[in-house]
Parts: sequence; C-alpha cells; structure tokens
Amino acid sequence: MPAVKDPYKTLGVDKKASDEEIKKAYRKLARKYHPDRNPQDSSAEERFKDIQSAYDILSDSDQRKRYDSGGGIFGSGFDPGAFRDGFPGGGAGAGGIGDILSDLFGRGGAGGGPRAQPQRGRDLEAEVHISFEQAMEGAQIPVSVPITAACTTCHGTGAKPGTTPSVCPRCQGRGVEAESQGLFSISQPCSECGGTGTKIEDPCPTCSGSGQTRQVKRYKVNIPAGVRNGSRVRLKGKGEPGLRGAGAGDLYVVTRVAASPTFDRKGDNLEVEVPITIVEAIRGATVEVPTLSGTKRIRVPAGTQHGSVQRLRGEGPPRLGGKGRGDIHYRLKIDVPRSLSKEQEEAIDDLAAVMENNPRESLLSGRGSS
Repeated sequence: MPAVKDPYKTLGVDKKASDEEIKKAYRKLARKYHPDRNPQDSSAEERFKDIQSAYDILSDSDQRKRYDSGGGIFGSGFDPGAFRDGFPGGGAGAGGIGDILSDLFGRGGAGGGPRAQPQRGRDLEAEVHISFEQAMEGAQIPVSVPITAACTTCHGTGAKPGTTPSVCPRCQGRGVEAESQGLFSISQPCSECGGTGTKIEDPCPTCSGSGQTRQVKRYKVNIPAGVRNGSRVRLKGKGEPGLRGAGAGDLYVVTRVAASPTFDRKGDNLEVEVPITIVEAIRGATVEVPTLSGTKRIRVPAGTQHGSVQRLRGEGPPRLGGKGRGDIHYRLKIDVPRSLSKEQEEAIDDLAAVMENNPRESLLSGRGSS
C-alpha cells in the first residue's frame, strides 16, 4: 500500500490541533476544493480526496493515535480510503464527514436528507397613472394585481376536498433525491413529486392538483405627496404568497405622473417660464405668477435680463419622507412682439434715437480690420 500523505500538512493544522480546529480546517478546504465548485478540474478533485482522507484519520481518535504512533505512515492497521455509509470516515457517526458535507452542501447524511425548503413569494410590480395634482397632494389610488395564490377550493393542498396528499414514495417526503456521482451524490428535486414531497392521487378539480390558481387582488394604495414619475411605493407582503408556509413577496407600485401644462419638475423643485414685456424688463415691475396653491406676486427688478430666475422658497413639491418642500423657480422670458402697430414703431424709433450705447462694442473691441 502506498504511503499516506501527512494529514496534518494536508489540512494545514498543527499536530496539537484540537478536534474543533481540525473540523474548521476541513470545512474551509472542503468548501474550496469540492468538485461541485470546481467542475472539470481533476486537480481539485484529487485535492478534495486527500482532504477527505486526512480528515478521516484525524477526526477518529483511534486512527489519529495510531497515525501519531507511526503505524499510519506505512499504511498498517487501517485504511484511510475505507468508506462507511457512502462517505469516507463514518458518515453516520457524530462529527463524521457525511455530517459535515451535509452542512456544507445541503446533502443528507445517514438517517435522512434535506427536505424541500419554504420559498418566499415573488415580488410584483404594478403601474398607476396619476395627475400632476395628485402627485403634488397625495392620493389614494385603486390597484388591481393578478397573482398566483393558493387555490380556494383545496386551500393549496392540490388534493380534491375530502382527500389528502400522500407522502411521495420515491423521496419519502423529503422533496429531493440523490444521484450518485462516483464518490459523491448530488441532490436534486424529486422526479416524481417535483420537490413537493407529496403525491396527489385525486387532484383538485379547480387547480388540477397544482394547489394554485390565478387570482386578482385589489388594493387601495396611498400615494404620498411629492412622488415623481417612476417613483416606487412598496406594499410589504402584498406580492405573491410563498410556498410551504414561507412569507409573501412585496408589491411595488410605480407611479406614472401626467405632465403639467404649467410646471416642469426639476429634482426637488419646479420651474415655470414667465413671459414679461420689454418695458417690464427695462423699468421693472410686479407680476403675478402661479403657485401650487393659487397665485403670488413677485418683483421683477429694473434691467432684468432674458433668462433671469426668481425663486419662491418652500413653495415647491413636498419632499418624500416629510423633509419640507422644494422651491419654485420662475425663469423670466422677455416677450418680443413679432409685429408692431404704427404707434409702436414710432415709439421704438424714438427709443432708438436716445439709446446711443452699442451692446456689442466690448465684443468687437481690440479686433483689427480685415
């Protein structure tokens, strides 16, 4: 028999290492080199076999003593490659490799295997279309959501009322079955029951044995003031019901906000274009502007330039989370008439005669003639 590799070096532990330290080292290395995580890597598979053999020796107090005394070096008295219960080194014993692999990879050791796990319900998404005013003030909106839920006839069992599902004979109710892959076994959903762990002899006539039907749930959703186009409102637990007692998913309501003819949303603020006359821009004026609650008057200073912005603080949309309100920005736009009456043309001529400054003088200064 060939010499056995030093199990202490294989696991990277000291000869005085405790059982817990040895187990911890094995867990770490087994997880790293397991063939499922290193497909088509023969070196990882060989390394994994060495790790198993090393733990087989060091996890058994008798074999460890015999190795430490020198017997294991020459392979006398024990065979570290021996298999018990399908795993190297006592899969049925407390702390055996079978138990540890079950912990690491979800596989069943002696006396049973993993059962089908509860599965949380899917999250759902629904859209609601609201007006700009509803987005600013908040609203309660009805929402209809199609979901897959437990059948109301069989209450989710899938069996005809008056009957009950039986335990699946193939997986014995575990919902999974193991497929042998040489030294290892891979768990997968049971091919007979599909992972439910039960078999239905007399299916429910409403759901045909699935235990679920397509239903429509109707909710009234409170849309908070200040939502934007594309905001998501979460309704916890209003998604699809979970399987095998797991919790339901969540419902996310996405708001689609209609455009306003007056206000343009810019982040936390609103923007409004306010036309003013040439005279108002030159002389200054007090003009009336729209707000979310009505109108207010703002002062346009003399000499206002086209595109100047005036701001009303705290008059904008509510910030989500109760953090006050944004602002309204009024962008002043000088309204230039496309045609003039005879009187207006005469007034412009008089104005031009007294307006002697050239606004382009600084632009052209310093440029030589071509």
